[in-house]
Amino acid sequence: MPQFPMTDSRRKALERFPDYAVAISSYEGTVTVKAGGTVIAKSKAALLIQETRHDDVYYLPREDVDLGSLTPTDQSTYCPFKGHASYWSYTDNNLENFMWSYAEPYAQVERLAGYVSFYTNKVVQIID
Repeated sequence: MPQFPMTDSRRKALERFPDYAVAISSYEGTVTVKAGGTVIAKSKAALLIQETRHDDVYYLPREDVDLGSLTPTDQSTYCPFKGHASYWSYTDNNLENFMWSYAEPYAQVERLAGYVSFYTNKVVQIID
């Protein structure tokens, strides 16, 4: 049985990828995120997300991120499997929309609530 039930908003995606899955597991090590040489996040409570047709991604608890140096943006995207994402920029390093979060993720991925992730082509992630 697929992880995601058919809904109108998921219909096209599930017709193309009927066995689409998002696996969420706790990462046992430390994830450190640097932007322009500055550590902006460090966590021992990260989640490892393994998603069909995507590279593995780490999500960190919001409380492990220096949000004071980041600015929310108007950028918003929709994923039929996770929900609506909001974005942040880091103006000190000209990083636009480099961090995102699902404030109200779909029930199948509810563990993502309260976590953020980063575009790996815009920051340095150190995985220990």
